[in-house]
Amino acid sequence: MASLSFIIFCPLAAALVIALLPAGLRVLFRLLAIAATFLALVGATRVFLGFEAGGAEFQFVEQADWIRALGAGYHLGVDGLNVGLLLMAAMVGFAAACVSWEIEHREKEYYILLMLITGGVLGTFVALDLLLFYVFHELALIPTFLMIGIWGRGAEREYATFKITLYLTIGAMLVLLGLTGIYAGGGFRTLDMVELQQRVLTHPVAAAWQGPLFGLLLFGFGILVSLWPFHTWAPMGYAAAPTATAMLHAGVLKKVGLYGLIRIALPLLPEGAQSWLPVLAVLCLGNIVHASLVAMRQRDLNLLAGNSSVAHVGFAFLGIASLTVLGVTGAVMVMVAHGFLAALVFGLNGFLYQRLGSLQMDRLGGLLTAMPFAGTVLIAAMLAGCGLPGFAGFAGEVMVLFGAWEYSRWLAALAAWGALILAAVYMLRAIRLVFHGPVPDKLRALTDIGNPWRALPYGLLLAALIGFGIWPRAITDKAEPAVRRILVNSGNATSPSAVAVAGVTTVTADGRTAD
Repeated sequence: MASLSFIIFCPLAAALVIALLPAGLRVLFRLLAIAATFLALVGATRVFLGFEAGGAEFQFVEQADWIRALGAGYHLGVDGLNVGLLLMAAMVGFAAACVSWEIEHREKEYYILLMLITGGVLGTFVALDLLLFYVFHELALIPTFLMIGIWGRGAEREYATFKITLYLTIGAMLVLLGLTGIYAGGGFRTLDMVELQQRVLTHPVAAAWQGPLFGLLLFGFGILVSLWPFHTWAPMGYAAAPTATAMLHAGVLKKVGLYGLIRIALPLLPEGAQSWLPVLAVLCLGNIVHASLVAMRQRDLNLLAGNSSVAHVGFAFLGIASLTVLGVTGAVMVMVAHGFLAALVFGLNGFLYQRLGSLQMDRLGGLLTAMPFAGTVLIAAMLAGCGLPGFAGFAGEVMVLFGAWEYSRWLAALAAWGALILAAVYMLRAIRLVFHGPVPDKLRALTDIGNPWRALPYGLLLAALIGFGIWPRAITDKAEPAVRRILVNSGNATSPSAVAVAGVTTVTADGRTAD
């Protein structure tokens, strides 16, 4: 089987096999899930390492007819925009399967849904057909509602399930309306993204349609990504979700909306982008500043992580709003880095919750003494959340800030204040409360992650954060040409000057690179 289909259908095939097995084979369910996600990770790693930054625009392409009457096809491929996201999604999927030992009831249904989420999100990132993109996204999104409702935790689990279902359903419907409008209003009669991008160069969507359609996609994808002020479902939903679900949704599925804005909305609706992105530039400050201020008031470690996650995606929105090659490439880097970071933090929070029964920070203390491995890794993750150099998020945020500086200096200054000051305050306070000081008597009997197998997913995610932090060009050298094509071909490149960060240059307004 070709590479991309193999990556997608490994977890989907595992879901089918688990569905056919008797309900009592809980160990086999777990082994099948781990094996399927490991094979998907191997395939994604092969694609990432085999991707040629200077090669064809789309590589590892697979294409076949699907629904000819609609112009929809089974079209998969990767370019620099999604190849890093594919690797990140596969790695988080494998880590999520590894930490699912906490589930002790209805394991069969749990692992079926977990494999559907994993396969769906992998398919979403490599789909090059609008209908296929939407189908894979819904395949990944719907199981999250069920998993929070059945295996979630906390007194507000049912309310969190209702809220996340309501918000994300509205977001998905707005996206569907926007995609339908592109198909009908543009008169293209094809759903192939590559063909659509070629056609809009000579036959763009009518200007009267572009503003409303881009608005639908902006707020539809924005709700899915927790764009302020439509973000309140995220911290509550992640706090109530089982560990693997929070890892996959916060780490991976949340990036689909950002990816959709770059892949679909910017190139197909460039005039709409010009009118709406100033609004996005203001709203993303709500993510960066407001969510950071809310995080400072949290006493629950999971709620702090949820609000921090909302703040981090604000940087990706800011990079997109800048409409510079540097800023949008930085947004891609932020997306990859935040995927690893969010999965690591929520994975370790889930481990602590299972051991402690609570994540109230004022009831904890001295955990670095009681749990040296888990404490060290979580402290490293929190420092990465502050944008500390040496971690992948630092490179992405710096690129976004430089790109935003060309767009608006006051906007970049406020974003930098939110990232450098507010994030440091709430993260360092959490580190002091949770990991330092005397160990409470009730926590003295705690044991660390002593099993190397259970430590593997956390070590893998931390290694990815550090590895791409040391060498961000592994992502940016691949992403930058794809971003440049999208912005220049759509006439959306606005930066008039050049800034080189992590090997990426901006592009002038007339499409010439500035080295």
